[in-house]
Amino acid sequence: MTQDEAALGLGIDAGGTRTRWALARAPGEVVAQGSVAGFSALQMATDAGRAQIGTVLTALTREVSVAGRPARALAGVTGANSNQALSAMLATHLGLPEQNVELRSDIEIAYLSVLAPGEGYLIYGGTGSFAAFIDADGALHRAGGRGGILDDGGSGYWIAREALSLIWRREDEQPGSWKDSPMAVEIFSDIGGSDWAATRRLVYESERGALGELALAVAATAAMDPLSRSLLAAAGRELARLAHALKARFGARPVVTAGRAVGLHPLIGASMRSALPGVNVTHRHTEAHVAAARMAAGNAAHAA
Repeated sequence: MTQDEAALGLGIDAGGTRTRWALARAPGEVVAQGSVAGFSALQMATDAGRAQIGTVLTALTREVSVAGRPARALAGVTGANSNQALSAMLATHLGLPEQNVELRSDIEIAYLSVLAPGEGYLIYGGTGSFAAFIDADGALHRAGGRGGILDDGGSGYWIAREALSLIWRREDEQPGSWKDSPMAVEIFSDIGGSDWAATRRLVYESERGALGELALAVAATAAMDPLSRSLLAAAGRELARLAHALKARFGARPVVTAGRAVGLHPLIGASMRSALPGVNVTHRHTEAHVAAARMAAGNAAHAA
């Protein structure tokens, strides 16, 4: 391994929709970055899930190898705090010793990509949603982030789930009413059919990232459909609830929002700010994969 290779760190940010990666060289130069399909640590519970993760990691390794060979890797993965089997799987695919692969929660990596410990609260809305605060002692505190079945309020998955629920409840009461809703028309077009079978296949046979993508249809029809606007405003209030939860526990602090879902439409941010009077709320673009790569590169340089 050359001196340049020894300083390379690989950062991975894996979520339900996509997995982003970056290679960095200490003290922080980004050498390359890209993305492949998404995965979560929860998929390690089944044979099919592990096979899917393996497919994603094979694609990731192929892309990374073109740019360079990392000495260390730091991965933030949805649903993972510590998972020895997943760490070993990452190490095998990357061709690294297990001690050179660190697995952390994606929540922790996302926070450190935009805030310093003790600085404020991160409210993240992507495929899922969560609130995070790392205190001055480095302890991670969180609210939400419990997945689409229990919560993930305000996330892309939540917006899509609520939209489909609303559409089908209206269909129960008045079959064919979807034709009068631009939001429903757009969603059914994306799904590939207006019958229940098409919705059922997406909801119960696809990964959650595929369902979360339907939030784009809700945002795209906001100017034409009051149903879309009401859902987007409700998403903002859901995200504000996460901020209130941390404020009740740790006091008033600035709030930083991040994630693709937060930026889907201005109504989300406006609704959130309205529900957080007197709170300094700013939006930042997160690059958790870059932050992880820089941390991994720093560890590689320190070990060299």
